[in-house]
Amino acid sequence: MSDQKRLFLVDAYALIFRGYYAFIKNPRINSKGQDTSAIMGFMNSLLDVIKRERPDHLAVCFDKGGSTDRVEMYEDYKANRDETPEGITTAIPHIYKILKAMHIPIMVKEGYEADDVIGTLSRQAEKEGYKTYMVTPDKDFAQLVTENIFMYRPKSFGGGYETWGIPEVQKKFEVETPDQVIDFLGMMGDSSDNIPGLPGVGEKTAKKFIKEFGSMEGLLANTDQLKGKMKEKVEANAELGRLSKELARIMLDVPVTFDATDFELNHPDVDKVKEIFQELEFRRLTENFLKTFNVEGETEKTKTTETKEQPKPTPKKSTSAGAGQFSLFGGNEEETESTSEYTRKTAQNTSHFYQSVASGMATKLFVKNLLSQNTVCFDTETTSLNPLQAELVGIAFSWEAGKGFYLPFPEDRNEAQKLIEILRPFFENENIEKIGQNLKYDIKVLAKYNIEVKGKLFDTMLAHYLINPDMRHNMDVLSETYLNYTPISITELIGKKGKNQLSMRDVPLDKQTEYAVEDADITLQLKEHFEKELGEANTQKLFDDIEIPLLRVLAAMELEGINLDINFLNSLSEQLNIDIANLEKSIYEIAGEEFNIASPKQLGVILFEKLKLVDKPKKTKTGQYSTAEDVLSYLAKDHKIVQDILDFRGLSKLKSTYVDALPQQVEESTGRVHTDYMQTVAATGRLSSNNPNLQNIPIRTERGRQVRKAFIPRNDDYTLLAADYSQIELRIIAALSKEETMIEAFKNGEDIHASTASKVFDVPITEVTREQRSNAKTVNFGIIYGVSAFGLSNQTNLSRSEAKELIDTYYATYPKLRSYIHEQVDFARDNGYVQTVLGRRRYLKDINSRNAVVRGAAERNAVNAPIQGSAADIIKIAMIKIHNKLKAGQYKSKMLLQVHDELVFDVFKPELEDLKTLIKSEMENAYKLEVPLDVDLDIGDNWLEAH
Repeated sequence: MSDQKRLFLVDAYALIFRGYYAFIKNPRINSKGQDTSAIMGFMNSLLDVIKRERPDHLAVCFDKGGSTDRVEMYEDYKANRDETPEGITTAIPHIYKILKAMHIPIMVKEGYEADDVIGTLSRQAEKEGYKTYMVTPDKDFAQLVTENIFMYRPKSFGGGYETWGIPEVQKKFEVETPDQVIDFLGMMGDSSDNIPGLPGVGEKTAKKFIKEFGSMEGLLANTDQLKGKMKEKVEANAELGRLSKELARIMLDVPVTFDATDFELNHPDVDKVKEIFQELEFRRLTENFLKTFNVEGETEKTKTTETKEQPKPTPKKSTSAGAGQFSLFGGNEEETESTSEYTRKTAQNTSHFYQSVASGMATKLFVKNLLSQNTVCFDTETTSLNPLQAELVGIAFSWEAGKGFYLPFPEDRNEAQKLIEILRPFFENENIEKIGQNLKYDIKVLAKYNIEVKGKLFDTMLAHYLINPDMRHNMDVLSETYLNYTPISITELIGKKGKNQLSMRDVPLDKQTEYAVEDADITLQLKEHFEKELGEANTQKLFDDIEIPLLRVLAAMELEGINLDINFLNSLSEQLNIDIANLEKSIYEIAGEEFNIASPKQLGVILFEKLKLVDKPKKTKTGQYSTAEDVLSYLAKDHKIVQDILDFRGLSKLKSTYVDALPQQVEESTGRVHTDYMQTVAATGRLSSNNPNLQNIPIRTERGRQVRKAFIPRNDDYTLLAADYSQIELRIIAALSKEETMIEAFKNGEDIHASTASKVFDVPITEVTREQRSNAKTVNFGIIYGVSAFGLSNQTNLSRSEAKELIDTYYATYPKLRSYIHEQVDFARDNGYVQTVLGRRRYLKDINSRNAVVRGAAERNAVNAPIQGSAADIIKIAMIKIHNKLKAGQYKSKMLLQVHDELVFDVFKPELEDLKTLIKSEMENAYKLEVPLDVDLDIGDNWLEAH
């Protein structure tokens, strides 16, 4: 082992950007709404370097103010760079604080780039006998490599790291010496830095020129050896080539000094680092930091060679799944429980014991053990993602981390039913807590086998939704984020989607066991994490009292489904064909020619070049005329062709999305449509609907409303009943703002829009015109969404000045409402979130953004989210109470649909009067506000009649 001391120089921004984008699909947002992705990504990398290499000396180098010399040489140097993401700019002060607390020197010089600082320091350290490792993924640093200066660079994400010395640079760039990399970069240019290079010279040609001529100067002195257009281009751009080479050259004379004492890796201020990490909510990073450093003394100084081999663990049982790496500098080590936060764990490198259970006596002994547990995680393996079509292939169980069992199911349905009967005592035991990920699916699958899952439930997907609603909640993401563990991929077992994809039944039993039990094991471990975090986020009650009980309600509604009149939809489709054809004809007549109305490009040319509807039409980034909805809506009232186009689009979408699609979504086994309600999609707490989406059926147009006519009762003994909260969001904002004028209007049962119009237009309520009421209604609802004078003007017949005056008058009439809005925004700025009446949080990471547009959107959400979210929470409470009453009373009537503020029921006619009273009472008393909640009820032979 060499005794030569080693210096590591870290290219800060390169690693910060890399860390930030590593989390771009799954940003790290803490409870304050702060995006900590860049900080966490950078710290993962830095601690990884320290842990792996134990450097004697280390410094972190930053840019400051860009390169003054290069900009003087070439004004457009780096001019095409996008603005640095705010998640990075806000991270820098925190990174500075952490580095200072770790006693790691920060090297930065105004007017110079980190490349130049690192280049200068590496040469100085070399003269003092050091080996220097430049920690960066940037290939430009290859020009600095010598016998004692190396690049220490990450491979592609998760692929470990590599050290580039002279041989590696020679091979990579096909050069004789590393300094020829400057010529190579100068010839081909660099689009990221906006270095022009020689026109027509790419990587392949640049390597060829280096081999033939040795340098830029050698090339320019021998252009007579070139041919054709290449000769012309190179000769015409000789000065550009020389300039490009100078721009690509890393400077070695920055006024900075390598000080061996200052750069020595010392013991950090542990308490200070812990304090910063606690503020940022870095729990596992804190643990990793403490492991990386010896907190009782000096940093461990055990030096390593450039490549290291670690002993591999011997798992109790391993699979064929490949070990995954997460670290930006992930090496080849495989670790078990000591695996660091950023060396990804897998089934291959983690000790575990997963066992399949044989039939007969083994199953009986297993069930006996199962029934003695207090808490068990289970996970069903099936033949389909559609629970109504899925058949059980097996069920995995785990009640101890790292251990679990798999019970395979026979393909024969009768035999499968016999096996599930053996498990019935477990599933229907009220005293055993059942844990799962997306339990609604498992509950629906088991319901097909006449099994009801009783007892306390814990759904990790729902728990995480309450902890971090803006993040993704699938198990793989949660496992990687919270357990640092990459699960076996389903594609490893059954292949990618398509005709060649296998069924889970086709997978060998040992692989089924490994995959299924791993899921149950991971979910069990996630529960341990999330139980604590629910308490920290003050959302445990919301979880226990609303989201978990609602899970059972939604499962029952989805299993029930709703009846569909297919004949009516087929008839409506034919009518829509006629309407669409008439619109096409009208559009072609006005345009004076036929064209593809669905093509934005062709439509833009017709509207803005041929018909010249506006002087300066808006264009997209690609230079095409914008024909987006907002652009056309603004023009529709003045141009018939535009209104026809909007109608054409609306009817075409209605036909394809609903009228023609709904009959295809009828479940063959039930003859009904079964939507899937998702609890974990909308950050406000609202439910979303999928397959089919029944919440977005248009209701503002006659044709859109007719789609609801296709939803009908199960038979003649039933009728549909729709129960709709009246103006619930306005009632909530009146109550939360404590605006007495609005509260009194609601208490007196007044028409709130007429009441508002009376006050803002200063006329008696009996003399309010239809237009005044309409304008007041627009403002009432618009206030929740932060409507502007411009927006109000577009939605009404008011001019912008009239709209502004109306909004000003509105706020003057309801001063407490304005105060409430300001208070909500201030609360969000201070806390990073807002919350509903039941404590559901909406995190707003951009609330303090310096970008006015981004900040404005967050401010509108600060006002809107508590209103929308409170309405969502209230109807969820009503659904749970109604469901429980229907079940306890053994009613034949069923709750079928929830569409925002509306519930739809299939009511057995003899139960109708009882149900009206029950539903209205439970909905209106779901939550007590200062204003009464009012519910409208209607019945009909279809959903349209009942709405």
